[in-house]
Amino acid sequence: MFTQGGKILEQTVERGKTLLAAGPAAVLLVSGKAEVLGFQVKDNRRVVIRDGKHLPFFVTEKAVFDISLGENASIKEVDGNTVPASWADAVKVLMGFPKKPVVAMVMGKADSGKTSFCTYLVNNLVNTKQKTAILDGDLGQSDVGPPCTVAYACVTKPLIELYELKAENAFFVGVTSPNEAVDKMIEGLALMKSEIISRTVDFVIINTDGWVEGENAAQYKVQLAKKLEPDIIFCIQQKNELAPLIEATAFKKIVVESSSAVKQRSPEKRRLLREMSYAKYLAGAKVKSLPLSQLKLEEKAALQSKQDAERGLLLGLYSAQRKFLGLGILHEFDHKRKTLKVLTSVSATPSIVAFGKVKLNESFKEAHLNESNTAAPQAKV
Repeated sequence: MFTQGGKILEQTVERGKTLLAAGPAAVLLVSGKAEVLGFQVKDNRRVVIRDGKHLPFFVTEKAVFDISLGENASIKEVDGNTVPASWADAVKVLMGFPKKPVVAMVMGKADSGKTSFCTYLVNNLVNTKQKTAILDGDLGQSDVGPPCTVAYACVTKPLIELYELKAENAFFVGVTSPNEAVDKMIEGLALMKSEIISRTVDFVIINTDGWVEGENAAQYKVQLAKKLEPDIIFCIQQKNELAPLIEATAFKKIVVESSSAVKQRSPEKRRLLREMSYAKYLAGAKVKSLPLSQLKLEEKAALQSKQDAERGLLLGLYSAQRKFLGLGILHEFDHKRKTLKVLTSVSATPSIVAFGKVKLNESFKEAHLNESNTAAPQAKV
């Protein structure tokens, strides 16, 4: 059965089947039992699914759902569980390590199901009272922190999406793809991993980006693994696309299958998800004037002598102790007054400003490099 778009309906699903829901949609479990990636959905729990995302509701006891479908949303009922048996085996492998903390790295190409797999691991570990942290290293499709950052959170209870988490700290890389900043990516992930370990956790799950194919990608992932020193690497593949990478890395590796629920997203859809995330982290933003004399600027090569040439650049804002405060957008660089005017929702005054290479327009949409600088956000001081 397949239903699409703009409807409100009631759906009964038999035990042992999976309801696949693609957003934008809202799913309410009226009766019965179901789970999403290891999360037990409770009666009358309304699950909101974002545009561009989809979730599998595996029914463990005959269930009735009330479903609201937005434009281009869909539901599909399939037999069995879309979570592969190898995912449950992966949890057993993690639990079998005698020493803590256990660091697990997850690799796979874009849209292979890495985030779903990480969510499943986290939920099953938290369900057994394990102190678990997730480190999100997917710059372009970050769930734990804003786009263009690597971020981590400690998980205290099961969840449906990693997007629900609030980052405890982040490292601003300033680009949406690791091939533009390999050294900075490795530095940021290593720094965040070290910070997590200092917090005394049992498990660290590291989700990585989808850049895995080609010699440069393989070299990057090998360097990253050497720096992060995982106890195990889970490799998600659909065919044999990770074979060169698996051969090149020296750490213990286990290959797991992609979920049958995985859907490919277009570059446009991936960009749309990023832009929704920019809007989330810049909600209620106001322009702040920051004296250069009180700031440390990083990657400031982005600043140009031409007035307003750099408007719209994405910024990472930090405290003096290098705690990530949030995102900003460069509104104006006043050369005469030696101040930065920054559009941000951060209330604290930053001490460190890191410059990115992404530009956003007034609607928080990614602007092409050849767009006019007047596309920068317009806001009153």
